[in-house]
Amino acid sequence: MPPSDRRAEGIASMPSPLPHARVRAVRNSALRAGIVPLLCVPYLAGTWSAEHRPAMAVVVAVLLAVSGLTAAAARLIARSRLRLVVQLTTLVATMEAYAALAWLDGGVFSTMGALLPFTVMLFAVTMPPRAFVVTGAFSAVAYWVVVLTGGPAPQGYAAIYTIGIACVSGACLHYAGAMASLKRRLAEQSRIDPLTQCLNRRGFDERLAGELAEAERAGDPAVLLLIDLDSFKAINDTYGHRAGDDLLAFTGRTLIEQLRAHDAVGRVGGDEFAAVLSGIDAQGAEIVVSRLYAALDGAASASIGYACYPAEASTGEELKHLADERVYQDKARRHRQVPAAEAVSRVLSVPAAPERPSVSPLERRRRAIAAGGLLGAADPAVGMIYVLAFTAGHPHRLALGVLMMVAIVVGLLVRLLATPLSRHAAAGAIVMAVTAVQFTIALAVVALDGGAGSPLAFGLFAPMPFIVMTTPRLGRPLVAAIAVGYLAIAFFVGTPSIWFSLCHLNGALAVTLVCASKAAEAARQRSRLRELSRTDPLTSTLNRRGFTERFTAELSHAQRHHRALALLLIDLDGFKQVNDSQGHAAGDDLLVWVADTLREGLHSHDVVGRLGGDEFVVLLTSHDAPDVAGAAATLRAAISARIGASIGTAVLGVHGEDFDALYAHADHDLYAHKSASGRGRSRRTAPPVLCEQSEYRQASKR
Repeated sequence: MPPSDRRAEGIASMPSPLPHARVRAVRNSALRAGIVPLLCVPYLAGTWSAEHRPAMAVVVAVLLAVSGLTAAAARLIARSRLRLVVQLTTLVATMEAYAALAWLDGGVFSTMGALLPFTVMLFAVTMPPRAFVVTGAFSAVAYWVVVLTGGPAPQGYAAIYTIGIACVSGACLHYAGAMASLKRRLAEQSRIDPLTQCLNRRGFDERLAGELAEAERAGDPAVLLLIDLDSFKAINDTYGHRAGDDLLAFTGRTLIEQLRAHDAVGRVGGDEFAAVLSGIDAQGAEIVVSRLYAALDGAASASIGYACYPAEASTGEELKHLADERVYQDKARRHRQVPAAEAVSRVLSVPAAPERPSVSPLERRRRAIAAGGLLGAADPAVGMIYVLAFTAGHPHRLALGVLMMVAIVVGLLVRLLATPLSRHAAAGAIVMAVTAVQFTIALAVVALDGGAGSPLAFGLFAPMPFIVMTTPRLGRPLVAAIAVGYLAIAFFVGTPSIWFSLCHLNGALAVTLVCASKAAEAARQRSRLRELSRTDPLTSTLNRRGFTERFTAELSHAQRHHRALALLLIDLDGFKQVNDSQGHAAGDDLLVWVADTLREGLHSHDVVGRLGGDEFVVLLTSHDAPDVAGAAATLRAAISARIGASIGTAVLGVHGEDFDALYAHADHDLYAHKSASGRGRSRRTAPPVLCEQSEYRQASKR
């Protein structure tokens, strides 16, 4: 049997051992570290006559040199075993340098006094949580050394900055952790077959490559199993696609239950499964195969082949080729027949495997709104601490307290109502209005407390990085408004110096720019993972999960606007013979061609999906009911250039009101056409879901 070349592509395309991502991370980290000292250069040039400027210039020059050298040596550092030591040493030296600049410039209330706080904010969104805790603690110690030994600062200034930085950092860490969890779940979802809950083709190829690499490193054996269900096409023809789906899910559950927890099981084709077993030789493989035969016998009898690493093959492609040959040798030796209805019905008596948690498209919005509300409450709460502890005798103390309380209440309401807000059509406008209210309050309290030098001015800067991370579209104009408002307060109300205001603002903007860049990169990664989790890796059409989500959205739209909607179920005639005679690679090529042909024959807003094997499904959103039969005939004629196809149709409102009803009618219609043309067998006289007299359903009840 020819090897399945397309299945082996996952092995060939695996990344090389060169740590490209690590090199990029080291280089980007070094370049980011150079942003802050670069911003110090104009300040030093403009105030050169002030005290300690030569010493400060030396510190800035050293920081820039370290940043440049680290970026240039990124590849060497990434390969080194001392990488973490080098990065930690550089980080500690940078913190000490920032503390030295603040001390030389007059203390934490000086222009350079904000370097450490803003750098800690940057670390909160760029470092792993454990590393940040250590770095943040060291930075806090360095900051308070400057507080105690440097120049004087207004009452409560250092305390409020410390508490504020801790709150903002905590919020950023919480949100970053939530987004990392979302990314992990999306990555897992993109590798899982939605019907069987096994690995899909992409996920299994990646897992196989990893297991072989580990086996080579440890010198252990490994076994690749290929499992091909017998007479699966006949099961679909006899009992319907619903029964076929149940049988596939049963097979996946059985394989997972019969193998060890750390063994990998994947569905790599329509009715084809695979498993990779680590630490097992040929003798152990025979025992496992015998156990699988017994577990699958009757309802889901299968032909099984295996290949051993490294005794019989040394690469993934060679293992697949040998196991594939043994599958067809096994198939030729065994008598295959369509299972009886009673045997197939066993699959319904087995509890379904728990479905892995899905990732809602609204989850990121909900988390962003909730985190924004939390920060919107925490920021004024820090301000309230300042009002209560450090403003005795202040002429505007009552007004400051009232404004802080209003901001706290608004933030808590947003946090509590995050879930319904995320589902609301006007969520963006509501969040913008709430943010405008909180921004106005922040401007007012800074102005009432004396201007840009007030400890409360930190409340203007604190949300900026978080805003661009959670709401990029709203973030850019809002950050611009905050910058303009801060400069207006500095000009009209007061500031310690123009350099003080400019450097504080530039520091906040620099951190915000880095956060925006990381947020954009993370959004692209999530978008790609979301696409992979909803796309069939072979044909690039929607998979079962993606089609179900799209159908739900289109159904809601059609019902709301009284639009036509039709479902087409497409089954290729004789596809199993193509696989058996020409090999799985030829079958894969044919499936890709059919998917392309369907897309070319439909409007751009019609939807094409592959539910598994040679079963395609089309959602027509651009045809009225009388046109559906013509559309099906057109697609059938286009596909017939290479293979015959049977197509069943169902129209919303005529044959059902939901996916299950439409699918059942289309399935029945498909096999009526198949039987009438002599291309298949069907013992069914009614749709299998709408009626209960099918042998499969009756047997399952017995």
